[in-house]
Amino acid sequence: MDLVLDGSQLSIGDVESVSRRNVRVSVSDEAWQRIHKCREMIQKKIDAHEVMYGVTTGIGEFSEVVLSPDDVQSFQKFLVYSHAAGIGEPMPIEVVRGAMVGRINVHCHGNSGGRAEVTQLLVDMLNTGVTPLVASKGSVGACGDLSPMSQIAMTMMGEGEAFYQGQRMDSTEALKSAGLEPLTLEARDGLAIINGSNMLTAMAALTLCDAIRWLKYHDISAAMTLEALNANMTPYDNRLHELRGFAGSIDTANNLLRLTADSEILASAGKKVQDAYSLRSTPQVIGSLKDAIKYAITQVEIELNGVGDNPVFLVDEDRVITGANFQGSPVALPMEMVGIGLSMGAVLSERRLNRLTNPALSGGLPPFLTEQPGLHSGLMVAQYTACALVAETRILSHPAANQSIPAAADQEDFVSMGMTTTQKCRQIMENCFGVLAIEMIASSQAIDIRGAEAGKGTAIAHKIIRQSIDHLDEDRALFPDHDTMVDILQSGSMIDAIEEEIGVIN
Repeated sequence: MDLVLDGSQLSIGDVESVSRRNVRVSVSDEAWQRIHKCREMIQKKIDAHEVMYGVTTGIGEFSEVVLSPDDVQSFQKFLVYSHAAGIGEPMPIEVVRGAMVGRINVHCHGNSGGRAEVTQLLVDMLNTGVTPLVASKGSVGACGDLSPMSQIAMTMMGEGEAFYQGQRMDSTEALKSAGLEPLTLEARDGLAIINGSNMLTAMAALTLCDAIRWLKYHDISAAMTLEALNANMTPYDNRLHELRGFAGSIDTANNLLRLTADSEILASAGKKVQDAYSLRSTPQVIGSLKDAIKYAITQVEIELNGVGDNPVFLVDEDRVITGANFQGSPVALPMEMVGIGLSMGAVLSERRLNRLTNPALSGGLPPFLTEQPGLHSGLMVAQYTACALVAETRILSHPAANQSIPAAADQEDFVSMGMTTTQKCRQIMENCFGVLAIEMIASSQAIDIRGAEAGKGTAIAHKIIRQSIDHLDEDRALFPDHDTMVDILQSGSMIDAIEEEIGVIN
């Protein structure tokens, strides 16, 4: 069944379904009507030689240059050529697909002024598996993601390169293989494709989808470590968190109690009156990240369903408004917060890992979780890897959203750097999965050593891990275990199995 786009109901989950699972898209009848009406309006203005930014004028520093009627159409082609100025490795296919579905949704409002043929080709490319090859670097996140979006436009023109069903080839060959024809851009068409923050917003949407899953895994991992360390579970009492009132903290504490319910390990004696902060403040720290991510999702979904374009054409008023709705800051700033919060989560996970492997802090567990210390080093160096990942997340948490460098002869003298923000947040997210994977390997080892029955949810997690990763009886190369554990997390199978048993992990 198609995902029907109408400009108003696109969610981050929808973006993921199109980007990663190749769900087909279509445009609602009402949206097509709006697109046609808007084009009719600006065509009249073009025919009347009215001055309109980016249609009958140049752009940026050249916005005061009025084009001759003969140059209006060819300008769109040169606009795309000049702005396709990125550099570096190709952007992930899933991100480019996300940008395409986001751009179609912008067009659905009927305020962008491009021809319907432009929108239709974007739809057809998505549905047939034609994905433009887009350089990963070059956008400053203002005037939209001009450079990467221009490479999308080039493929639509039959130029540059593209992936067709995963294979890299010339755009003309990709379009032909899919049974599609390239477009000759007309007035406004080029700018209607490129002038929005769709690439950075797509990457933000996909990262947030990953973050939602990571947070569930985080609580599973934290519960396993609490259990392995025979933690005092009093700090996770629901009433404590309800008294303060933060939703994320309440949810996290509740998750930890449900995951460890009926644990024989936690029923044993020898608990401290108060555990270290890395254990007992887990709901407060991770809860704040959950609340931040909820806010970020609202901002990203506003952008996905808004008119991110310039100029904007108001059909009912027969009016053209120029402004800065391409500006990436509304997405960049919340994603900076998400990146910092994820980095905090990685730090928390590594500190719990340290307590599992440090015999002075582990409540009787053997050094580095090896039963023959000295002959074997156990998980000693696994913690080094977690430390390396955490160090990188901290560096990547340095903000980009305040790093504007003026462009276009100071006409564009404040830019969002939103593409940089979302790229580094995506890398932070990847590192966070790695840190959590190592903690879960360690907690599984510790649960083995404890020997008693694990909790309702943690026992399921432990069983799934042991189906793919053996107990560490003697030293072996650990990098395959680390990569396997990340694959387990990425598959989602653990979440599904645990939620079937204990309900949704909030």
